[in-house]
Amino acid sequence: MATFFGSPPSLSHSLNRIHHLSSSSQTPPPPPATPPPPELQSQSSSSLRITSSEQQPPVSVNSQQQKPTKAESTDWIASTLTRRFGLGAGLAWAAFLAVGVISEQIKTRLEVSDQEANTRDLEKEEEVLLPNGIRYYDIRVGGGASPRQGDLVVIDLKGKIEGKSEVFVDTFERDAKPLALVMGSRPYTKGMCEGIEYVLRSMKAGGKRRVIVPPSLGFGEKGAELGSGIQIPPSATLEYIVEVDKVSIAPA
Repeated sequence: MATFFGSPPSLSHSLNRIHHLSSSSQTPPPPPATPPPPELQSQSSSSLRITSSEQQPPVSVNSQQQKPTKAESTDWIASTLTRRFGLGAGLAWAAFLAVGVISEQIKTRLEVSDQEANTRDLEKEEEVLLPNGIRYYDIRVGGGASPRQGDLVVIDLKGKIEGKSEVFVDTFERDAKPLALVMGSRPYTKGMCEGIEYVLRSMKAGGKRRVIVPPSLGFGEKGAELGSGIQIPPSATLEYIVEVDKVSIAPA
């Protein structure tokens, strides 16, 4: 019984030695981690930010952006007003142009109406002798505007050498086109001469005259070659029939 309840000294010593060895064989706990200095923390955070930014995939940008198309318009002024001041300004400008066109048409019709109303045929031709030697006979007095320097004048013209039947210019024919000239411009249209331009200054649209032009205001002492075998002899007196169809401002 003494042996069961009490341990012999040798056994007790052995148990204590085993307990001591097992306690010493255990791994000691690691020391607490010391936080890095603030400088290292800031460097670590900045390196992490750089790494994260480098790892981010590049954002694709569409270089070919769709450009807004400009509204096409035959009137750039109306387009500009519409973009800057709105649709109302563009419509107002379009209405202004429409009124201008209609006004111009009305004005032209009124001028034509006045010209026709004031134009009259003369029963008797009377000779008018000018100081420069030109003679003319009014066949019809026009009721329209008189041409001025720089105006565009459309005329019908028939010319021949005085005393002869051969005609060197004739736009009164059915398929012929009238002549157009700008007052004061050179050279003259085929068949024209200085004497005819001088006479036109005192005529009006719708008027018609028979004109006798002396050589000094015609083709002079040398005459002229008009083509197609037509020649004006030197010092020839010319006889014309001239009619003013239209007088207007010459285009710029």
